[in-house]
Amino acid sequence: QDRKLVFTWAWKSTPERESLVTLTMKPDGDGTLLTVLHEQFFDEKARDNHRMGWVGALDKLDRIASQL
Repeated sequence: QDRKLVFTWAWKSTPERESLVTLTMKPDGDGTLLTVLHEQFFDEKARDNHRMGWVGALDKLDRIASQL
C-alpha cells in the first residue's frame, strides 16, 4: 500500500522561505520506491541547494540499505 508524507520546510534563519516536501513510498518487490517532490522554492539557488542535499542524503540511505 502506498504511503505519503507531506510537510513544509523552512530554515530557522529564513522562515519566510517556506517550501513544500512530498515523500511518496510505494512497495517495490522486497523494497520500497521512494519519490521526493520538493517544490515552491524561494528562488533557483534554493532549489539547486536543496537538490544537492536530497541527492546526498538519499545516496547515503541507498548505501546503508544495500548493506542490510
